[in-house]
Amino acid sequence: MTQTPTTDAPAASATAPADPTPAPPTTAPDAEVLTPAGVEPVLVRRRGRWLHGWDPEAPEQWRTAGRAVARRNLVLSILAEFLGFAVWALWSIVVPQLPAAGFTLTADQMFWLIAVPSLVGATLRIPYTFAVPVFGGRNWTVVSALLLLLPTGALVWAVQRPDLPFGALLAVAALAGVGGGNFASSMANISFFYPEREKGRALGLNAAGGNVGTAAVQLAVPLVVVGAAGVHLERAGLMFVPLAILAAVLAWRLMDNVKDAAADPRAYGSAARHRHTWVISFVYIGTFGSFIGFSGAFPTLLKAQFPDVTLSIAFLGALVGSVARPAGGALADRLGGARVTVAAFAVMAVGTVSAILALRAGSFPLFFGSFLLLFLATGAGNGSVYRMIPAVFRHGATDDADRGRRAKAAAGCIGIAGAVGAVGGFLVPRGFAASTTATGGIEAALWVVVATYAVMAATTWVVYARRGSAFGDAVI
Repeated sequence: MTQTPTTDAPAASATAPADPTPAPPTTAPDAEVLTPAGVEPVLVRRRGRWLHGWDPEAPEQWRTAGRAVARRNLVLSILAEFLGFAVWALWSIVVPQLPAAGFTLTADQMFWLIAVPSLVGATLRIPYTFAVPVFGGRNWTVVSALLLLLPTGALVWAVQRPDLPFGALLAVAALAGVGGGNFASSMANISFFYPEREKGRALGLNAAGGNVGTAAVQLAVPLVVVGAAGVHLERAGLMFVPLAILAAVLAWRLMDNVKDAAADPRAYGSAARHRHTWVISFVYIGTFGSFIGFSGAFPTLLKAQFPDVTLSIAFLGALVGSVARPAGGALADRLGGARVTVAAFAVMAVGTVSAILALRAGSFPLFFGSFLLLFLATGAGNGSVYRMIPAVFRHGATDDADRGRRAKAAAGCIGIAGAVGAVGGFLVPRGFAASTTATGGIEAALWVVVATYAVMAATTWVVYARRGSAFGDAVI
């Protein structure tokens, strides 16, 4: 994603002759000047909360007006993305409680219901990214928040019908994928609001705030759906209706559209032709894909392996992973993204092997602790991989023009890797389903996960961290 400064197209004066001379945007009747006198470029908010003259790289504009505008949009963006992630993960905590609501499902069917929202969310990330410059960040935040009413309303209807055919139930679950697309549009929108020197921190907060939505829904739903007369799963959907409406109203009233925001489709084409885009996307399946995949499957795994344990503790896994994401990015700033990513894969492998041993011993404390370690490492790895992307594309730049082209390709890589990485949310639960069907348990799938982490760690080290690699002594 790039921000391309353009010249505003000012409105014509109502009293001008037939061939009017365009008036400056600050003289239009609907213009609100946000910058003090003498500060250039002049920042103006027009009808529909469109910002004209926005330039976060201009020091005086940023100091006098820009920072406050950006911070307000960031806070509301985090709220909307938080709800998007929560809805995306909603079926992860509803599925293990479907039998108590009268549904008769096989293990394979339950893992399908968990996996499909992730696949749909991953697919929607690319079009959601382009929606921001087309419709405006504020406008699309309103639309994407209201779209959450579709999967939540459908869930309310479906979970009260235990005789519903599985295909229909799967289609309703797939609707939750719209929440996964919110991440891409939210990140794209916030990238326009911050200068390069502060963009990493802002995007890290935005991403972590969204990820926390997964933990929040897994904490709240078990508390909300249990009543004196049994399980009321429809409440899991109803609880989001006022929240989605509130997010849409706040975005409509308080967020802004950036007039000069422009998505360059060529950035995606350039990134798609770059081999490092696909290497990084493969690695990101291991970090973010593991986070979203294990987050989705964890409540069902707990219910199946340790049925006496309350589901309300499942949220801790996603919470640990969410909090670790910005910490992983900060650590990567100091040590290098590739080194931190390799270490994250090593810890993830240790956590997975430990979970296998816990299953063999029937030890819940060891199993739960192993998964918390695994979630911690996935979160840190998410942050470190995102730190790697600009470093990889920046390496070897010859001049300013070349750096500009590489920056655009890096932005495209971030969008592609985010979409590809989310596919892990589909692969992990489907792997558990295949393992359970073939062997009667999940141990085989966990061993495949360990082997995959080893391959991904080796790939990261050979390509980006090895002293004799194409990057030489550079810290990636």
